[in-house]
Amino acid sequence: MTTMDRSVTAHRSSPDLAASRTTDRLPGAAPWRPDALPGPVPAPLVLLGSACPATNAVFHALAAVFDDVTVVLEERMSRRDLAVRRAKKLGLVTVAGQLLFSALAVPLMRRRDARRIAAIVEDEHLDLSPIDGPVLHIPSVNSPEGRAVLERLDPTVVVVSGTRIIGKKTLECTGATFLNLHAGVAPQYRGVHGGYWALAEGRPELVGSTVHIVDHGIDTGPVLAQGTFAVTPTDSFVTYPYLHLATGIPMLIDAVKPLLAGDAPEVVTPLSSEPSRLRSHPTLWGHLARWLSSPITDGREPDTRRPSMTCSAPDLHHLRIRDR
Repeated sequence: MTTMDRSVTAHRSSPDLAASRTTDRLPGAAPWRPDALPGPVPAPLVLLGSACPATNAVFHALAAVFDDVTVVLEERMSRRDLAVRRAKKLGLVTVAGQLLFSALAVPLMRRRDARRIAAIVEDEHLDLSPIDGPVLHIPSVNSPEGRAVLERLDPTVVVVSGTRIIGKKTLECTGATFLNLHAGVAPQYRGVHGGYWALAEGRPELVGSTVHIVDHGIDTGPVLAQGTFAVTPTDSFVTYPYLHLATGIPMLIDAVKPLLAGDAPEVVTPLSSEPSRLRSHPTLWGHLARWLSSPITDGREPDTRRPSMTCSAPDLHHLRIRDR
């Protein structure tokens, strides 16, 4: 029996854990020489990601179905650079609250919910083990080196996992379709921690994952599949990412198959047509306020005033599913 109740229906409009792995930098004397790749090297399916457990899980799921998955990983931004970038967008007070939440609340929840996380990983068959095989490393998905690698690989499909926001030049450097597995019901819950924010706003029917085509916006591309899942009283902020993965990975695979076969992507109507909003990381004080007023958001007994978590839904950077 699975650890969660998922509802996935076709609907058509007609642990931030360190992981060791076998890695290969681009061959050649210089560390970032894309011209040293043998080429042209058609690689139909490329996984473009960052080094994190979510990327590991996506890789193993893809590799179990498709013959050849080429992995390209970008370097992670330093915590200082991330904090500075967020402060420019959100303000110092908000970023300070986010850092306190990550430093104080998240480790406590991870220790408390370690067994629940392990149960989800086992029951949902999420393979978080290191990527076994060569990995090409690039400075950034938006770097000239990154674009050169994609041009040489000439993929049909690029699956994105945990990277920076991909810029226009990178999206247009190849004719590939870029797919993203988003932790949230897009486009209403764009950004990060979509399931958490849906629960915090009293919208359990919108707790789910989305597979969409990457466009020039942030989680605004055409939706190919969506699915919802139920949370339990033992779930919390640190378990939701695993549930997002377990729901989204099968739908991601189903979305990749026809694209590799040369078929056009089939776009579906999003679950929600309400105005979208870009979500960021919780602050410590914001989370505490929501925890006191909405217990379901942090693994305590659910608020009985809320509707059932079981519902129907369209088909379809903690585990790091993209940082903003």
